[in-house]
Amino acid sequence: MLKGLIGKKVGMTQVFDDTGAAVPVTLIEAGPCYVTRIRTTVKDGYSAVQLGFEEVKPKRLTGGQLGHLKRNDLPPLRFLREFRTKDHDLEEGQKVTVEDAFAVGDFVDVIGTSKGKGFAGAVKRYGFSGGPKTHGQSDRQRAPGSRGSGTTPGRVLKGARGPGHMGNHRVTVQNLKVVLVDTERNLIGVRGAIPGAKGGLVLMKEARKQ
Repeated sequence: MLKGLIGKKVGMTQVFDDTGAAVPVTLIEAGPCYVTRIRTTVKDGYSAVQLGFEEVKPKRLTGGQLGHLKRNDLPPLRFLREFRTKDHDLEEGQKVTVEDAFAVGDFVDVIGTSKGKGFAGAVKRYGFSGGPKTHGQSDRQRAPGSRGSGTTPGRVLKGARGPGHMGNHRVTVQNLKVVLVDTERNLIGVRGAIPGAKGGLVLMKEARKQ
């Protein structure tokens, strides 16, 4: 079975383990997903399974998207994502649930989009210490300071850390342990934090670095 699902971040809570210690847990509403397309090496040049998630009104999708789903008599689905895999026994049109994909004790990688912070300075964005807080300075406290060089090369090199757009990036958090699986409410609880705001789309895959 495919070890992957599309879901939405619900929020954070805590559970208590056998020793009574509090464990921080992020809840994810994962699935149910539908197999919308099977990619094969012979036909497409690579092997993958395309999953669809979250039913919406038909008017929310384009004609091409509706036609793609209608091939397998599937409902209108908002999100389509592919999972690279060669080892699966799925068929197009099949429904995939939390119970099918993961169990308590599994380790997963979670991919999400981090919270957007807009334009941020170097102190907030990279943790720079800023200028001196004494000796008469009045406007250098949160300034990054010089980041160029002398005569050679006499310019700021590309990739130097400084002010700019912060957040709203694709982020992967690896090796999170599944501590809770609620099949009735399609919920998965993973130990630790995952990127993004509540309601944000996330992809869950089997951990690559177990």
